[in-house]
Amino acid sequence: MAYAEEGMSTNRMIALGVVAALHVLLGYAFMTGLAQKAIKAVAGPIEAVNIKEEAPPPEEPPPPPPKDIEIPPFVPPPEVSVQTDNPPPPTLTTQSRVEAPPPPAAITPPAPAAKPGTPAHEKGNPSRLFSTDDYPPGALRREEQGKVVAKFDVGTDGRISNCVIIQSVSPDLDKTTCRLLTSRLRYDPATENGQPVPEIGRTRSITWVVPPDR
Repeated sequence: MAYAEEGMSTNRMIALGVVAALHVLLGYAFMTGLAQKAIKAVAGPIEAVNIKEEAPPPEEPPPPPPKDIEIPPFVPPPEVSVQTDNPPPPTLTTQSRVEAPPPPAAITPPAPAAKPGTPAHEKGNPSRLFSTDDYPPGALRREEQGKVVAKFDVGTDGRISNCVIIQSVSPDLDKTTCRLLTSRLRYDPATENGQPVPEIGRTRSITWVVPPDR
């Protein structure tokens, strides 16, 4: 009995193994066939498509040149003269009055030419205008000396006025110079067209020198 059970289990195991092997083979065959069909289905045939480029549109022809328009020459219309029965109005002639010419204008002689003017001229001897006695005592003690220049106006009577010092040495010498010029200096007045006229801005210089034997 034990041998029969052992023999049956061995056969059963072999049968199960054969069945399992068949299942494995069937599964492998099934899987391999499906995979090839899937690859064939996915791959499929590749079709090549040629894409043609569209040709550019044809260029438009240039416009025809403008035609020359001939302008016919201008022909003036013919003149038509119309005669009327009315005669032209008579021409009136008037006698012109002749006026006497105006009297000739009076001829005036030309004015005499103006005489040129002359400047003022100093009278007397210039060396006698000042002397050692005219030296101011204060300037003499301080030994002040030098050239004093004065500016003044000359009137129509030959006298001077408006004396001012434009180059100074000392107050004493400046004051004495204007005082002596105003009191002692005389001029022949300036003239214009033969008439005496004032002269503005005349100048005169005096050089003061301390005497050696003072």
